[in-house]
Formats: sequence, C-alpha cells, structure tokens
Amino acid sequence: MLDIIVHGLILGFGLILPVGVQNMFVFNQGANQPSYLRALPVVLTASVCDTLLILAAVLGVSVAVLAFSWLQVLLYGFGFFFLLYMGWSLWRSKPGSDASQRVKEPRKQILFAATVSLLNPHAIMDTIGVIGINSLNYAGGERWLFTISVMLVSWLWFFGLAFAGFRIGRRDAHGRFISRLNKVSACMIWGMAAYMAIRFAE
Repeated sequence: MLDIIVHGLILGFGLILPVGVQNMFVFNQGANQPSYLRALPVVLTASVCDTLLILAAVLGVSVAVLAFSWLQVLLYGFGFFFLLYMGWSLWRSKPGSDASQRVKEPRKQILFAATVSLLNPHAIMDTIGVIGINSLNYAGGERWLFTISVMLVSWLWFFGLAFAGFRIGRRDAHGRFISRLNKVSACMIWGMAAYMAIRFAE
C-alpha cells in the first residue's frame, strides 16, 4: 500500500513541478493579491481543475472526449482567443492600477485559472498519457489510493505556490518584481496560445 502512495506522490510531483502557464499564473496571483486569502479563488480553481482532469484520465473519460475532432477544434479555438486576451490583460496591468485590480476580481481569477488549467495541451496530455496509463497498473481500491495520492500533490502544491508568491510579493515595495512577473506570465500565456494555434492548424 505504501508503494502505491509513493508512486502517486512521485508521479504527481514529477508532472506538476516544471514551470508552466498554470504554475506561473497561480504564483503570479499570490504575488499580486493584497492578502493570501484573496488568492484562494485561483488556488481552489486550479486544484479542482487538476482533480477533474486526473479523474477523467483514470476513468477513461478524457480519451472518449478527445475522440471527437470537432470538440478539440472548439476547445483549441476558444482557448487561443481567450489566452490572447488574458496575456494582454496581464501585460498591461501595473501594481495598484485599475487594470491590475480587474485581474484580481474573483470571477476573472476563476475564469483565467480554469482556462489555463483545462485548455492546457500539456496538462491534458500529462493526465491522459501518463497518469491515466499508470493508473492501469492498479484496480479497485488500489487505483483510488493511487489517484488520491496524485490529487493530493496538486492541492498541496498550489496552496504552497500561491503562498510563496504572496510572501515574495510583500517584499516588493515598489512593485518592480510584480510588474516583471506580469510580463513574464503574459509571454508564457501567449506562447501557449501560439502552441494551440499550431495544433489548431494541423
């Protein structure tokens, strides 16, 4: 039983640790918020989205959904245009400005976090190609133990990542770090949008 938990934890950390759009956005919001609690909408949304993707992979739902080519086109098309807008919002935002405050609204936080989580091609392929396949090594209660172990990593990671961003952001009295972080986040988001456009054109 312990080896199953360790397998799930190691696999979860291996997939979630690399810096990506989702991680950057969670960290960014932690750094931008006036309090840690204000970052919780992003943290909870990212955690719930990862949980749903993991469940979909383990239960085989994600494979069935991606079998419909028109649905893939719809997801990539919507994701492309939304990520362009999201990147533009972050690029223009400045610490303490109205634009920055608009990005901090809970509704936008949730929408943005859901988009970078659910429309992230790398996240989808990780869950289907790695977590889903690894889960086939187990059955019944063992498979659920493995699944919960992977999910636990996501929840702990996002809570910790936002807190790290918040602590670093508090040391940025002049807002220089946050301003640069917003631009780095915007570039990563535009990079993801470009990747989705390439996939869309294939």
